[in-house]
Formats: sequence, structure tokens, C-alpha cells
Amino acid sequence: MPDPTDEELVTELLEKVVDGLGLAATVRVQEVDGQLVGTLDGEDLGLFIGRHGQTIDAVQHLAQRIVHVRTGEMRRVVIDAEGYRARRQEWLERQAEQAAEDARRNGRPVALDAMTASERRLVHEYLRERGGVDTHSEGDEPDRHLVVTPTSASTT
Repeated sequence: MPDPTDEELVTELLEKVVDGLGLAATVRVQEVDGQLVGTLDGEDLGLFIGRHGQTIDAVQHLAQRIVHVRTGEMRRVVIDAEGYRARRQEWLERQAEQAAEDARRNGRPVALDAMTASERRLVHEYLRERGGVDTHSEGDEPDRHLVVTPTSASTT
């Protein structure tokens, strides 16, 4: 019997978590642009997502570790349910935009709430493209957060 593929390993993990939580969901795992994307479709997947995405982030981390142990490579794995990742990205971008405006208008740094490393990276990249502000991370996990600072050119 051949070794299971990365897709099969992630599918098995997701199905076990869904079953363990007593949820009804369809699990789909596919490779997209070199990364594995696991998607859950169903109703009432809030328990799988968890408060502030903590459960879905933990499952995503487990999936990434399982693939890493099998392959020895740090392959990116993204787990999504009910479009949570897209909604979260929109919310983070709105928060980032508001912080950038506040920093520029008031001429002083604005600290955002704590967020995961992947969310901080998303906000860093979003605001770098936007311009007019600089960003850096402060604090220690799990309270590490982003600080948005106006550039000298944007405060004059």
C-alpha cells in the first residue's frame, strides 16, 4: 500500500476533526499554486472556526505540521470554513485602513489588537501597498500585535 499523499493526510485530519465535533460538513483538499487548501462546506461550522478563529488556526497548524513531518518541507497549508478566511481578511484590511488613517491624521503610532503571525503578515503587506505608513510588530506571542506609524512624508 503506497504512502498517503499530503492531500489525503489533510483530508483525513479534517474529517476526524469534523466527526469529533459532531458536525456535518463536506471536506475538500486540493493543491492551489503550490499550497494545500482544505475547505469545509456545511452549516453551523462556527464550532470548527472557534472564537476569533482559534480552532481553525489550530487545525491549520496541525495540518501543516503533519505535512512537514511527512515531507520534511514547510509547505503552506490553508484551512477554510464557510468563507471565514476571506471575511477575516476583509475585516483586517478595514481595521488596518482605519489605523492608517488615524496614524496619519493624528501624527502618532496606532497599535492594533493582537493577531496571529499570518494575520500580521497580511496587514503588513496590505499597508505597505497602501503607503503613507510604516508597520512593525511588538510584544510576545500570544499578545504580539502590529503598530502602524505615519511616515514623515504623510504627516506634513
